[in-house]
Amino acid sequence: MNTSDGGVPKLPIPEGRVGLNGVAGDRQRDLRFHGGPGRAVCLYSLEVIQALQAEGHPIGIGSAGENLTLSGVDWALMVPGRRLRVGTALLELTMYAHPCSNLVPYFRSGDFTRISQKVHPGWGRVYARVLEEGDVRAGDPVELSNGPPTSEASMSRSSVSGRIRDP
Repeated sequence: MNTSDGGVPKLPIPEGRVGLNGVAGDRQRDLRFHGGPGRAVCLYSLEVIQALQAEGHPIGIGSAGENLTLSGVDWALMVPGRRLRVGTALLELTMYAHPCSNLVPYFRSGDFTRISQKVHPGWGRVYARVLEEGDVRAGDPVELSNGPPTSEASMSRSSVSGRIRDP
């Protein structure tokens, strides 16, 4: 779990409250492009970050501005419309996050478009709206539904397990 007082990198926190407008204590500098109910939480994959590091990019956890860094989740399944339970919060993925020039320091030759979903499908971050507010802690399980569930039971039966990355 990562927050900042605006901008990147977001720094790790061990736990936090996820509300309708995002993670408590997290702030975005430019609300035209970040934050708000449809972009309340930004999620990214630890495995994707590690693959980018293997390519020589100096990216780290929180460098891409993500609030939740997930591990053990098949990132190809993280598409708009999916729902996931993280800690006691229920999120719905809404859209891919477009990278911006604030990310230049975290990419070899400044190529922040390396995490553009449009340019490199499967490598982008994703935004989520909060359907149910809740508490999230590093190490909490992540349950990803196979589609918008009709009940909590359908989410549990058709879920992929993952974990929030420990700081």
